[in-house]
Amino acid sequence: MTLKEQIDFYIEFKDWYFKIIEDLKFNHKKDYKARNYLSHILEKKGKNWDLELNLVTFKNLLKTKNIILIYGCGPSLEVTVKILLKELRPKFFANCVNLAADGASILLKNKGLHINGIFTDLDGITKEEFFYSEFLFIHAHGDNIEKLKSFKDEILIFKNVIGTTQVEPSKNLVNPGGFTDGDRILYFLRTLLEPKHQIFLIGMDFQNIIGKYSKLYINENQEGNAIKIKKLKFAIELIEWIMHLIKNEIYFINSKFISDKFNYLSIEEFKKIIS
Repeated sequence: MTLKEQIDFYIEFKDWYFKIIEDLKFNHKKDYKARNYLSHILEKKGKNWDLELNLVTFKNLLKTKNIILIYGCGPSLEVTVKILLKELRPKFFANCVNLAADGASILLKNKGLHINGIFTDLDGITKEEFFYSEFLFIHAHGDNIEKLKSFKDEILIFKNVIGTTQVEPSKNLVNPGGFTDGDRILYFLRTLLEPKHQIFLIGMDFQNIIGKYSKLYINENQEGNAIKIKKLKFAIELIEWIMHLIKNEIYFINSKFISDKFNYLSIEEFKKIIS
């Protein structure tokens, strides 16, 4: 089995997908259009780009570290990173795999922290973040076709691109499951993890208040609109659902309680675990 076949999760996930798009009134056909457009861009990369090789290289990267930090764009992101940087120093982050959901990468870049991977639908990053990360996981959906067009040249240039879709995967895109950039990271990691890996979620708050790194045009934390709040509620359900397929411990760091199925740690408790 190839790594692409191992990661693809569309058949198992499609009931969730249709439930979500029906509830949010999203256009199923536009998701296919976005998938095909991103697939076409990746085809133009030619022989210098190979999806399976990129997947293997990313899997090998995961093997080099024991701690995986996943950064969301919630309101606790900024203060948590600030405290951890002060108390644990940049060296700690250098010894972890750092995976950012979309705009969370802007904060990490501004703090000078290395980013191993950005999972993005391109609405929360600039072209500066695009070239700051080792790997880019570009997601195609019906509402970001114009973003895909805007970043077309960058996608063609950047070597370590992995394309994702939320409909049936094409030969050069994967569908790992998941819906928001944050929960999609966990779905992507699902079959790539080793027993040694510990997963810690930072800024993954999933509450009604969304962080200022969620969108480029947001300057401060603010209440999400009805669609955003629905997306966040689905993200909670999706993480609850995928956790039974992931044997590794998953911890939320410095986040407010939202589910009795999640493990929560204060910053002090987190420091004790990693020490």
